[in-house]
Amino acid sequence: MDHNQSNTSSPQCDADPQADWLRLGCDVLDVEIEGLQAIRASLGESFVEAVEVLAGCRGRVVVTGLGKSGLVGRKIAATLSSTGTPAYFLHPVEGAHGDMGLIRKGDVVLALSNSGETDELNAILPTLRSLGARLIALTSDPDSRMARESDVVLQTRVPREACPLGLAPTASTTAALAMGDALAVCLLTHRSFDSQDFKRYHPGGSLGRRLRQCLKDLMHTVQVPLVMEGVSLQQALEVLNSGGLGTVVVVDQEHRLAGVLTDGDVRRLVCRGGLDVAVPVETLMTVRPSAVHPEQSAAEALDILEQKAITVLPVVDAERRLQGIIHLHDLLGKGRLRFA
Repeated sequence: MDHNQSNTSSPQCDADPQADWLRLGCDVLDVEIEGLQAIRASLGESFVEAVEVLAGCRGRVVVTGLGKSGLVGRKIAATLSSTGTPAYFLHPVEGAHGDMGLIRKGDVVLALSNSGETDELNAILPTLRSLGARLIALTSDPDSRMARESDVVLQTRVPREACPLGLAPTASTTAALAMGDALAVCLLTHRSFDSQDFKRYHPGGSLGRRLRQCLKDLMHTVQVPLVMEGVSLQQALEVLNSGGLGTVVVVDQEHRLAGVLTDGDVRRLVCRGGLDVAVPVETLMTVRPSAVHPEQSAAEALDILEQKAITVLPVVDAERRLQGIIHLHDLLGKGRLRFA
């Protein structure tokens, strides 16, 4: 080899590989987003019908699929089960060899196949129907054999795959997974599934354990953003700004909860043009705000935060004397969230 040639760098060697990978990663995500936008635009009456069929299921939801669709189906089944819709995954090949004995009249089958022409899956569909199950298809082809066998068809067609060869399921599996999430969340809402239900279904999970804890084990008791009645709004704002919880608690001389002043209160005052920092804080605070007791569970506090659309709760004793303060992110295990 010529010595000069051996020292000549190729254009690929001169390029910044990190920039190339970043660019390619962004391109992949753009294709995935494009696919999600496509199925979002196609969402219509069939989706509503699918939710109604699943909501009316008197048995269990049986999710089935092969290959990558099967992996997505397992996740969808797990999400449904953990949010109050009894579901399990049925492998179509195992189904053809005896596992369809699990199917009962009143079950609903959610079948996944991008092409809708998966032979192993289509082979068991007539038997599933004969056993009394209703069929919902997730497929990119509404004219496929699987779609024709089904009661409801949810189209998950994407413009293209993120794989440059157009072969590996990428955007299409993301679309199917997102469709499953959309169904699960609709069913969760239909069933009024709440944090207490979540705790029952996740007794061993970290969030489930946290929601069972008493507030006395989670609340802030040190450096609580606190002022006494009678201080000026200016002083309260200084404590609010340094407290990092988006709220300042106001107490009386006996340390009983008198009110709270939040970032939102201040924002609304500014918008109304009525912010006079010299006035006493109690003229502007929320009087007798919602509060919780130290022995209440984190799940109970989370319910109150959700109902009131707030993020912070004072913790008080039976005489409403302040014991501490709890933030939404303390309940969810994310630690103390600072806004300043």
